[in-house]
Amino acid sequence: MTLWPELAREIADSVLFPVADSVDADGEIPSSHFDALAAEGFYGLATLGDDGPSAAELVEVVETLCGGCLATAFTWMQHHGVVGALASTANDGLRKQYWDSLITGAVSGGVAYAGAIPNPPLLWARRIDNGYVLDGTAPFVTGWGIVDILLVSARDEFDNSIVHAVVPATLAPGLTVEVLPLIAARGSNTARIVFDGFEIPDTDIAAVVDDEQFQSTQLPGLWFNGAMAMGVARRAITELHDLGVDVDTFTEQAAATRRHLDLALADRADMSAARAAASELAVRVAAALVTATGSRSLVGSNTAERLMREATFTLVAATRPTIKTSLVERLVGG
Repeated sequence: MTLWPELAREIADSVLFPVADSVDADGEIPSSHFDALAAEGFYGLATLGDDGPSAAELVEVVETLCGGCLATAFTWMQHHGVVGALASTANDGLRKQYWDSLITGAVSGGVAYAGAIPNPPLLWARRIDNGYVLDGTAPFVTGWGIVDILLVSARDEFDNSIVHAVVPATLAPGLTVEVLPLIAARGSNTARIVFDGFEIPDTDIAAVVDDEQFQSTQLPGLWFNGAMAMGVARRAITELHDLGVDVDTFTEQAAATRRHLDLALADRADMSAARAAASELAVRVAAALVTATGSRSLVGSNTAERLMREATFTLVAATRPTIKTSLVERLVGG
């Protein structure tokens, strides 16, 4: 049996982390990072069933990779949204078109959910003969120029359902793309995409679900994305330990925060509060690392200042209004 967390740790420590500062400075992820993940089967983790990692092992894998190189892990994480959509689609032709290549990593995927989530939505779908037309904005799409296909989600303007489509991640009529200058996870090529009369045929539609079905899928995603903050916190704790700082309190807090996230996934705690606690912890540990490192952390392209920016990134990335509110309350001492 493959020991997935140990394998993730090997990749993080030997491939990702040694060049994470230069990846951040250059704003470009080496293709060898993704090749290493593909070679060890990490693009097909969600399809392995009993042979794959347990939920606890999966989150440890993601945390470990995020602590190795957030830009790489953040980009790779999006792939599993496409895999999940095609695993459950009734569109057999679409599944057959991409499935085998997605599992091996020969084809990589990204997601564009953020246009469908807000109220009111930012991205609308309008039904036409044999397909849909999309108008609006997907404000935060990771992997442009890196991934091959995108799972795009838009809200039907007539019945409020959610339309999920798989489209090539290439420029086409009706698309305008602006790559965003992120403060962290540089190299992930996160972009803002504007859709203007962008047509999608029915052959590319993975699913159309009602709002209740769509909302029911959000909790696991919020839990999964909490691994970004936990991964940054874990790496900062390791770096503090290497500097000779007593990290027992931080280690205990990290374990308690992980338990909080897991309880929230089981609907036994509030996910917004759990996510807020994870990002607050990442910021505090990263701040301690900057302080312990000293004046060297004020110079760009070093691990302490990068982790501080990455911790800040987790305060906002992949969150929701309720998480933001909970975080603000924690940060002001509420």
